[in-house]
Amino acid sequence: MECLLPLSSCPKHNKDLSWPLLMPLFEGSRKAFTPGVIFKDLRVPAREVMLDSGKKSLRLYDVTGPYTDPDARPDLHSGLAPLRRSWSAGCRPTQMIQARQGVVTPEMEFVAIREGLAPEFVCKEVAEGRAIIPVNINHPECEPMAIGRNFLVKINANIGNSALSSSVEEELEKMLWSIRWGGDTVMDLSTGKNIHATRERIIRNCPVPVGTVPIYQALEKVGGKIEDLSWDVYRQTLIEQCEQGVDYFTVHAGLLKALVPAAKKRKTGIVSRGGSILAKWMQIHNAENFLYTHFEDICEILKRYDVSFSLGDGLRPGSTADANDEAQFGELEALGGLTKVAWEHGVQVMIEGPGHVPLNKIKENMDRQLELCHNAPFYTLGPLVVDVGAGRDHITSAIGGAMIGWLGTAMLCYVTPKEHLALPNKDDVKEGIIVHKIAALAADLAKGHPMAVAWNNAMSEARYDFRWEDQYRLALDPETARRYREESFPKDGTSDRCCTMCGPDFCAMKITQEIK
Repeated sequence: MECLLPLSSCPKHNKDLSWPLLMPLFEGSRKAFTPGVIFKDLRVPAREVMLDSGKKSLRLYDVTGPYTDPDARPDLHSGLAPLRRSWSAGCRPTQMIQARQGVVTPEMEFVAIREGLAPEFVCKEVAEGRAIIPVNINHPECEPMAIGRNFLVKINANIGNSALSSSVEEELEKMLWSIRWGGDTVMDLSTGKNIHATRERIIRNCPVPVGTVPIYQALEKVGGKIEDLSWDVYRQTLIEQCEQGVDYFTVHAGLLKALVPAAKKRKTGIVSRGGSILAKWMQIHNAENFLYTHFEDICEILKRYDVSFSLGDGLRPGSTADANDEAQFGELEALGGLTKVAWEHGVQVMIEGPGHVPLNKIKENMDRQLELCHNAPFYTLGPLVVDVGAGRDHITSAIGGAMIGWLGTAMLCYVTPKEHLALPNKDDVKEGIIVHKIAALAADLAKGHPMAVAWNNAMSEARYDFRWEDQYRLALDPETARRYREESFPKDGTSDRCCTMCGPDFCAMKITQEIK
């Protein structure tokens, strides 16, 4: 049975959720802060990795919020401190409107410091729609971040309960676990009971942007009866979630009635939950998608709270055979038109993308998106490059993600090993994030991003110098790296200059150093 008691009075979950309060940064790291220049009270976090016995250090992008700050660890029962409350008190213009006016906001400088960029550059990217800063005025706990192709490639972690599995506490734990391993945003895709309570607990404790798909809760409000969905129910749901603090919404407004026949010809039809719901609603009522016909109304609601659009790909391909077909690209063209409408209202936009796409068709996806959607940021699920990876689809997704990230995608939606099979647990969340962080870093390195280059070079130098502790500290998963090595060698000093792959006599780096 799901626990609905406050955490402090629940003996079952109080113990389970004590770990975040003790969650340190990885060994050999410390929390470091950079002050603002324009806004001097800013404290922008980073993870500072101590290297070479403390002789030098490297600062890495950090999303763990106060949970790894020994001086400001939060209480899960009361939520995080409202970091941005004084920045955005009350109603104010959106980040996009302010950027178009040439105004550098505290959020923009925060992002600039995190990314190693100039605040004016961040302002320009937001003004021109190439980047978004998803920060609802009602989510002051959120540390600002940017999603755009001229920034570090970001990772989203999907969490959320279902009618069959998970509790509020388990979802909160997955959120905390995802930021522990580097999830830049989280999407609460809950479709089971207590959707509002689950989301409230997540938002109040979340230092990264939170996204949702509002059609899920709207359907839950009408008892799962698609025929009873309406604009009024959806509108009420949007406002409820805006008031609560959701930072970006997946809105499947580009799935038009005229495109559904093309989707019916596919091998796997419509695989988007939101897309299938709306397609059935249109069939039942023989009417156009109400998200499309009321799109300007949605813009006005989002503008009021500075919530960003994640324009949903309800017709994304669910198999490689369906990739780049008439349905997919027809919807993408519709999303391009809706992007311009949103921008006219000053609302920030990113575009969601596929899905299952073979390697040879990935570039066309990126090219078409940039052309049809006017350079708005692209946010892709994978793409998964083969259909037979069940149990390993986090890998099939990361392969496509690395390629499309290199070509210009701004954010990758992680896929876990349980994709297509089951609701992920905590371990699956970690696996999904780690492999997609690898994909994102591979893309950033291919693009020559200075932070990615510095991180990789630091690891190469530590490896050549046989600095094992530094190699652990620089790894994406330090705990696993340490465990693998220490399971192979005793800690007696005899193995300091080799590993069990080559042994002491065949280590190429050792031999090279002897030549030198």
